[in-house]
Amino acid sequence: MSGNRADQSGRSQLSLSASTVHNLERASGDLAAKSVAAMEEHLPWFSRMPADQRASVLFITQTGVAGFIGWLRDPADALKLTTEAFREAPPELSRWINLRHTVHLIRIATEVLEEHLPTFAADECERRVLTEGILRYGREIAFTAATTYAAAAESRGAWDARLEALVVDGIVRGDAEESLLSRASALGWDPDAAATVIVGHAPAEDPPTIVSTVRGKASRMDRPVLVGVQGSRLVVIIGGGTVRSGRDREVLPRIAEAFGDGPAVAGPTMPSLAEAYISASEALSGLRAVSGWPSAPSPVRAGDLLPERALAGDAEAERQLIDTVVDPLERSGTALIETLTTYLEVGGVLEVCARTLFVHPNTVRYRLKRAAELTGRDASNPRDALVLRIALILGRLPHTRGPV
Repeated sequence: MSGNRADQSGRSQLSLSASTVHNLERASGDLAAKSVAAMEEHLPWFSRMPADQRASVLFITQTGVAGFIGWLRDPADALKLTTEAFREAPPELSRWINLRHTVHLIRIATEVLEEHLPTFAADECERRVLTEGILRYGREIAFTAATTYAAAAESRGAWDARLEALVVDGIVRGDAEESLLSRASALGWDPDAAATVIVGHAPAEDPPTIVSTVRGKASRMDRPVLVGVQGSRLVVIIGGGTVRSGRDREVLPRIAEAFGDGPAVAGPTMPSLAEAYISASEALSGLRAVSGWPSAPSPVRAGDLLPERALAGDAEAERQLIDTVVDPLERSGTALIETLTTYLEVGGVLEVCARTLFVHPNTVRYRLKRAAELTGRDASNPRDALVLRIALILGRLPHTRGPV
């Protein structure tokens, strides 16, 4: 029959005879097999896939060929068959095949059908219908694949956001459970990587915008982050590095740019995510006390806020001041503490301190230098002088030294 005959002679809407459509239906399995064989030949990664995943691709391809034949009958509804095939594919398949790979597979399948379909045509008109049809159908399948992957990415993104919020909340609450580390691993975080927690006020933008801003800054510095917006508070966990050394020094200031008004406070860098709750605890303590230092830089390390934290009742800050200032001085004898205390009491005037102690000014200089070596604090620096004064006061209070 001619390819231009009416529907009453057995033609489809796209002017194919009933016999041609029947032959296509019988050959659909063979066409799908030829497509998969071409995929194995031209795509090296395809042959490395597990057998069950290749079988899934064959199933989708067979469904696609069957869908094409149905599409020839009813272009409006037949795409549903192939769309469902994409949706019902095993979830593991997406681990092996991304959208770019899917486009390659569709291209090869389309080329195979372009090559073999014309042989089923009864005349030139049918040959043209089949050639144009497979091109149009391939385009529709490509759009369907893109939509499917986009929906999966959106769903996965929403799930990842919830998982990330759970991890950040767990670290802030002080959890170090194995489940928390497993969730972080599912997000691509290396549990053995160093971690630094930085906290501050969240900007006025909506949470997704805040998270996107932080991720963009971290990505440009090639650093992983976990981000949580908890009401008016923004919590960021920065992975890797020491943040204090080399090019890592710029990490905290760059991330702090994403915070809202007020200073951001960073806890100590911990060797792994399992200990990140310590960094979070100190950062939050610093955030509560940072108002006591109006000229504090942003970001500021929680370790630089020890005096304010101690005055706010943070026992950990008191312990660190005792451990890093008082204990080293006491182990060296009474002379250093006596000299340091006197120097601070007389307002940092070296000659007055020397006369008060009945020693030579050079002796005072030597002792102050030795105290600085032991504590890392220079008594002539106003900020360090405050730290030393608070530490010495705490050292004289019984409750900070444990039971007598």
